[in-house]
Amino acid sequence: MSKHPTLALTEALIAQHSVTPADGGCQELIASRLKPLGFECETIISGPDHFRVTNLWAVKRGTKGKDGKLLSFAGHTDVVPTGPLDKWSSDPFTPTHKNGLLYGRGAADMKTSLAAFVVASEEFIASNPNHQGSIAFLLTSDEEGPAHDGTVIVCNELKKRGERLDYCVVGEPTSVDQLGDTIKNGRRGSLSGKLKIMGVQGHIAYPHLAKNPIHLMAPALAEIASITWDQGNEHFPPTTWQVSNIHAGTGATNVIPGEIIIDFNFRFSTASTAEGLKTILEDVLKKHQLHYTIDWNLGGEPFLTEPGDLSVALQKSIKDSTGIEAVLSTTGGTSDGRFIAKICPQVIEFGPRNESIHKIDEHIALSDIEPLKNVYKGVLEKLIA
Repeated sequence: MSKHPTLALTEALIAQHSVTPADGGCQELIASRLKPLGFECETIISGPDHFRVTNLWAVKRGTKGKDGKLLSFAGHTDVVPTGPLDKWSSDPFTPTHKNGLLYGRGAADMKTSLAAFVVASEEFIASNPNHQGSIAFLLTSDEEGPAHDGTVIVCNELKKRGERLDYCVVGEPTSVDQLGDTIKNGRRGSLSGKLKIMGVQGHIAYPHLAKNPIHLMAPALAEIASITWDQGNEHFPPTTWQVSNIHAGTGATNVIPGEIIIDFNFRFSTASTAEGLKTILEDVLKKHQLHYTIDWNLGGEPFLTEPGDLSVALQKSIKDSTGIEAVLSTTGGTSDGRFIAKICPQVIEFGPRNESIHKIDEHIALSDIEPLKNVYKGVLEKLIA
């Protein structure tokens, strides 16, 4: 194991088997580092027996107590499955150094960020024992899974308690070409639907005795695909709608199907609302007089943190630690930031390069680990010292 504190803790976390929803002891390890610093650590267990989720809420109050600003670090201890072990060049849960890289599942997404959070906090508190603002950790083992029993549960509990978060840094791997080039200050919303169009099943040689739902749906599908849902705005690209799967038929070539099922997804900006998108799509279906049902699933609302104290502090800290001018971006998929944004006015995601996340041989550059820690430490110094 390394003598460098951030790298050593990263390696220790990678060594924990924490495929979602398992935490693998990661949060206990982190809590053992936070408690000596004065953090009050609370474990919140949620979910059914077959999918138990571990969440950690830890907070250290500053000299101003609840009157001071609170900066929370947020992230997840769970990782995605490894995939075929024989495809990895080394054991995914054995941290391995090779050619200047650290290999292991979770190296980039996001155990290095977690380790950097912890060591940054240790160093900041050592240098600023009388810091005015408060520091918190909000961690879950249900980010890579359904996300029903993770961060959203903790956020709901904090809201009930009247806990105020002023700033939140989520350690998602946001950097693209080099550490520090990209900050996420928002994410698009995700709205999925399972559309079922009903027809009448029949023999393919007697189409007048049947109603082919594929034929019935085709004009409506073409119209929906051509819709401009919005123009986006200065922070988000235009909303998109995509079909992910179509299924119809019995498998026999001489049977007209009785129904067609279409799975689709909106990725939408703050220029649209989920309800508005639903209405526009269903108006087209009604116009074409289709007999249908839709099961809607709102995966997350879009959120946006306008440039402000947190983004400025983070950009300055990145510049100090890496020499890079970070840009703000809202690209990519959803994250747990969507839940935190409901209880925190400024939520920013920043972490290591994302080129290898979820892949075989996930890795991070060893040379990026200390600068990442220094960025997080710099944010603490700029906002709550």
